[in-house]
Amino acid sequence: MTDFVKQILKDKDGSYNLREVVTMIFVIVTLISWAAQQFFGMEVPEYMFYSFVSIIGAGCFGYSIERRAKSNNNDFNNNQT
Repeated sequence: MTDFVKQILKDKDGSYNLREVVTMIFVIVTLISWAAQQFFGMEVPEYMFYSFVSIIGAGCFGYSIERRAKSNNNDFNNNQT
């Protein structure tokens, strides 16, 4: 399970990124707020739910338009030969 979470928190270059951490936190908060509303009758303000979902969407959209960084070191080594 921890390997799965570690893989989720990595960006396309394989390094950890704060955007993925924030998106995962807001997914967890949204699930907790949904469970609290469904099972315990605790009302979550509608604007909070929409703001959580908007931030999750922004994180996913940012990931979808992100490009992999090209390694300058590999390009340098390929040009030398």
